[in-house]
Amino acid sequence: MDRNLNLKSGHNSYRIPLMRVHTLVLGSGAAGLNAAAQLHINGVRDIMIVSEGLHMGTSINTGSDKQTYYKLSLCGAEADSPRAMAQTLFDGGAMHGDLALVESSLSARCFLNLVNLGVPFPRDEYGQFVGYKTDHDPRQRATSIGPYTSREMCLRLIDQVKSFGVRIREGLEAVELVTLEDKSLRAAGLVCVDKDGHFEAFICDNLVFAVGGPGGLYKASVYPAQQSGAIGLALMAGACAVNLPESQFGLASTPFRWNVSGTYMQVIPRVISRAADGQSDEQEFLLPYFPTPGILNGTVFLKGYQWPFDARRAIDGSSLIDILVYNETVIRGRRVYLDFRSNPMGYSMARLPEEARTYLEKSGAVQDTPIRRLLHMNPGAADLYKNHDIDLLHEPLEVAVCAQHNNGGLAGNIWYESVNIKHLFPIGEVNGSHGVARPGGTALNAGQVGGLRAAEFIAHRYGEWSLDDDIATRAVQECAQRAIDYAELCLRTRNLWTAELAQIQERMSRCGAHIRSMDSLDKEVPRAWEQSRRLMQSGCAVEGREDLRHAFRVRQLAFSHAAYLAAIHYSLQSGVGSRGSSIVLHPGGVQIHDMLEDQWSIAVENVSFRSGVLETQCSASGGAEHRWAPCRPIPETDSWFETAWAKFRSGEIYFR
Repeated sequence: MDRNLNLKSGHNSYRIPLMRVHTLVLGSGAAGLNAAAQLHINGVRDIMIVSEGLHMGTSINTGSDKQTYYKLSLCGAEADSPRAMAQTLFDGGAMHGDLALVESSLSARCFLNLVNLGVPFPRDEYGQFVGYKTDHDPRQRATSIGPYTSREMCLRLIDQVKSFGVRIREGLEAVELVTLEDKSLRAAGLVCVDKDGHFEAFICDNLVFAVGGPGGLYKASVYPAQQSGAIGLALMAGACAVNLPESQFGLASTPFRWNVSGTYMQVIPRVISRAADGQSDEQEFLLPYFPTPGILNGTVFLKGYQWPFDARRAIDGSSLIDILVYNETVIRGRRVYLDFRSNPMGYSMARLPEEARTYLEKSGAVQDTPIRRLLHMNPGAADLYKNHDIDLLHEPLEVAVCAQHNNGGLAGNIWYESVNIKHLFPIGEVNGSHGVARPGGTALNAGQVGGLRAAEFIAHRYGEWSLDDDIATRAVQECAQRAIDYAELCLRTRNLWTAELAQIQERMSRCGAHIRSMDSLDKEVPRAWEQSRRLMQSGCAVEGREDLRHAFRVRQLAFSHAAYLAAIHYSLQSGVGSRGSSIVLHPGGVQIHDMLEDQWSIAVENVSFRSGVLETQCSASGGAEHRWAPCRPIPETDSWFETAWAKFRSGEIYFR
């Protein structure tokens, strides 16, 4: 039964609607939408999606020149199996083997579900789903529909949940995750605020937490501007996290946020820098760092399918370009552009490395300028920018090294339930199932698999109401009181939320992105926790109630950034070294390039840490504890049909 909470804070009274929902899905990206659809398919009817907006998240607003979906190979004579794909995922390092097997085993089922919904993945005349190799991929498991793969997934899934009659509540931002002790810690509801500063509260038996990645943490970010993430709410509630230091960074355009991977780099544009005014002192600044123009141009080509920044390619590899772009923009204060209008200095097909020359010739991309090569190979990639008022035929494209994805996140079991908060199901990017490296496109697969697994588990194990209504109401009321008290603080304090957010984002991009050092983290981790505690106690100023959602967002981002930086600091203290998509500057390390200053020497990776995951748990008042845990191996399963069938019929599979 829905009712109201009548609360007071200071001189103000609040009447907060309280709604009771069996399973609440927080977030409306591809993972959350699939969870809602699968809940309905599995017989759960009392479902609600709560979201800032169906068209607000990362899934529906992001992509690349050819956005990849990774799944089991479904074409040709090359052998593949769930076990083989699980091994590929596991070999990336710092990933649990049972999660790798789940994500590989269900990849075909989830992919074909999208096909049946109308996502036009390419196939040949025999019905085979053709594929290609992506980064960290030993087979041709990758597929794509072009720049907007995840957007099309969302549109088809939105149609599906609407056809099922699933309730959707847009315009709400979660500000408190409600938990209570019931034999063990469990999720019990949410408190939200709308764009006008009005609060709403929910009691729910199950909470599917599909809030996406922490896009709001970084100053240099390719996440959609409106994608802030909300992992901080779960961290503040005590949810265990895993592999927080493992994120992915890469070159992206900044006027319109988009990855410049694939064809954008394979057509070999000029990479230029200009003074801070964006007009004067134009230079092809990369040339001095490479022996010949041909080697430089071949390295730019390789950035196409070696797009993510990779510590293993920082020395004499394609990721040197990311470091030089960072040095040019952050250290020297200049601006960097890709110019598709003319060839880089010394460009010649004959002087390109064989791999680049062969690829371009086989693709028919032998035109006389980068833009003409781009229009030949992937006209949609140029049209995308033109649709956002950037004409690559007539102007260069400004780029920077940006945060793109968090491989880590909240820790979940093989059914995507939080390992320490029952009835909480983190799915999508907020679930930290991946480790150091992953094949391109695995995130889209993992989100679909997580939604399906959470829905099946809820339907078979948590289908009946288990919350005591009075106890849950009291828990929600306490959280709602905390929220309105914080709102009142923000309405009378002086530290503007925009300044607080800028401080968080600047600190993360400087200390927690792809360039890291012990010196900076020694100083900034205590400052990060200090900022978080100050915001908890004093709030941040808003101009009116319509800005309260920003104040709450800054509060959880402040907590998140302190937790992330603390985890990164711990990993550096442990001696992990440079790995994945980040390097660690170290005075006694290996020099990246003779022409770079002495500070550009890096600690080598200690590969023994790839056999473990880093677990982090925070206290609500601030501070975090970390520990290394061994990776669980890929399970050796009993494939005898009669035995597996019996376990499936009895429901035993849902009790693991």
